[in-house]
Amino acid sequence: MPDTEVMRSTRRSVISVLSAATVLGAVLTGCGTESSPSTPQGDPNAPLEVWTRSQESAAKVYTRIFEEFTKKTGVKVEYKAVFNDFDKQIQQRASAKDLPDLVITDTGSLGVFTQQGLVGEVDRASFAGGGDVSDRAWGNAKTSDGKYHAVPWSTQANVTLIRKDWREKLGKPVPKTHEELLDLAKAFTTQDPDGNGQADTYGILAPATTDRGYTLWWASNFLWQGGGDVLKDNGGGKFSVAIDSPESQKSVEWIRGLFCDSKVMNPNALTLTTTDAHPLFETGKVGIYTTGPYMFSRFDKNLGKDKYEVIASPKGPGGDTVLGEGEDMYIMAASPNPSGQKKLVEYMLTPEAQQMGMKVQSGETPVVRLPVNKNVSVKDVLKDPRWDTTQAVYESSARPFPAVPNFQPLRQKTSETLSKIFTCGPDAKAELGKLAGELKKELSTQGISQ
Repeated sequence: MPDTEVMRSTRRSVISVLSAATVLGAVLTGCGTESSPSTPQGDPNAPLEVWTRSQESAAKVYTRIFEEFTKKTGVKVEYKAVFNDFDKQIQQRASAKDLPDLVITDTGSLGVFTQQGLVGEVDRASFAGGGDVSDRAWGNAKTSDGKYHAVPWSTQANVTLIRKDWREKLGKPVPKTHEELLDLAKAFTTQDPDGNGQADTYGILAPATTDRGYTLWWASNFLWQGGGDVLKDNGGGKFSVAIDSPESQKSVEWIRGLFCDSKVMNPNALTLTTTDAHPLFETGKVGIYTTGPYMFSRFDKNLGKDKYEVIASPKGPGGDTVLGEGEDMYIMAASPNPSGQKKLVEYMLTPEAQQMGMKVQSGETPVVRLPVNKNVSVKDVLKDPRWDTTQAVYESSARPFPAVPNFQPLRQKTSETLSKIFTCGPDAKAELGKLAGELKKELSTQGISQ
């Protein structure tokens, strides 16, 4: 087996002399396309370095999957779970021309990785099992030009978690509209639902930091449900700005009211990361949390399955749309072992691997939320009605962020403006107008403005 450091040194040398086009050709070789004389053939015995954007609770699940892959194929996997500064570390490795072989992270990286040439176009028909992946899941790996630059691994939809014991104690119904949701949030904030005689509970939990654009990640559900949007898809890969529309303004002002009028939001929401937000729900500080289904296992253990319920998000004036994204497998450029990359991706698409990613032990986090393999049934595998609810929401109401070449700068600019508005000082209409101008410039820069 070749020494890992030797292989990495070889990769650095290869990338340093290849043009961007040849680097992409190396990726395509790993995806079943014909190689050219200038494309390095690699070493099928080289270990695969795999990164996932994961904390320890998910890393344990991935470790079992990769160990099973090695047993079946003999291809060794050097696995690294990275959570803090994931994007920064990937860019450092890109600068060093020493990329991992495979990266599993959210769909938000698709545009950046594609623009930087860290991944190339993939042929979905070239993968064994690719035909078993749903078209909707493949959509998570498709860029605005209609081409695929990743392979889907998992998908999901946001759902709303509510402290059932608090709601029943206060005699409130399961909320079905924004009005009923706000009424419940006010009750959780003012009516002492935990019965400790102190004003120390809040209605709605938000990990609304601007870091990686999480303000918009959280607010998008309410924005869409109110009839607003960030961009309008005009077809043909062209977009226009929608954040300053009357519907968007009304939605943003409604969200602003949660912070500034009813004051049902958790303290420090605008600086809170997801890591810091989770404990507020499970320790009884906040009673309503719109998040992904990956939190079920943690809250079952730390809070108690009987104390909270999972519902489809209540409808707003514009409907019940929620954020539905997922994780992709990114086949990184200039791997020493392109055939190994392909083998691993194909294994990850199998029902066996998909189910391993869904089934977790106590305290672990599932790494497949909803399977991308259409032959795998959530109902049969998990036998948990909460996951059935998640599946139904995904199929009926979930949508991703727009498939622009790179949505991250648009997401970041929008998050910063929303965060400013939610501090209760600035005028929402004026700030959204300024934001619209910035987004128009970004669309023009990316060549997709209309």
